[in-house]
Amino acid sequence: MKLGAALLACLLAAAGSASAHPVVYETILSGAAESPPSGSAGTGTATITVDADLFTMRVEASFSGLGSNTTMAHVHCCTTTPGVSIAGVATQVPSFSGFPLGVTSGTYDMTFDMTQAASWNAAFITANGGTTGTAFSALLAGLDTGRAYFNIHTVNFGGGEIRGFLALPEPGTLALLGGGLVALALARRTRRS
Repeated sequence: MKLGAALLACLLAAAGSASAHPVVYETILSGAAESPPSGSAGTGTATITVDADLFTMRVEASFSGLGSNTTMAHVHCCTTTPGVSIAGVATQVPSFSGFPLGVTSGTYDMTFDMTQAASWNAAFITANGGTTGTAFSALLAGLDTGRAYFNIHTVNFGGGEIRGFLALPEPGTLALLGGGLVALALARRTRRS
């Protein structure tokens, strides 16, 4: 019975977090996703967590196998068509502060206060209403519609070696997690009987 209550609590917590204000966007980084494709064997992942209540953006990234050393990384926004083409840099230039530069693999985790102009590319602020608040709204609109991407630039690929368009996790992911937890609970219950 305790397992059933714990399972229900987990499922309710997971369902409740889907409607909370922190929103998570994810992507897989690859050379094939560049425009034009770079041909790089490098790979990576990026997760952007935006909290509209706190006006923060957490950036998490992991990458490896790049063909040359990193020179910069940032989020570009907003392409005219979701998942296609290129756009200007929305976030810090030339790179996220503290991003590992001069390496071919690494990890990164930093939270930015998006009310601060230093968290942005000044040109993005200007092009999107002139304030950090209007820039934040524009970035959220780009993220929500698949028109923003994470890009890692390197010595050999100044325009970007690996990138990926940021998107909300598939809705089925939560359902799969819930189904797996239910199956686990049933299996444990059957084993005890």
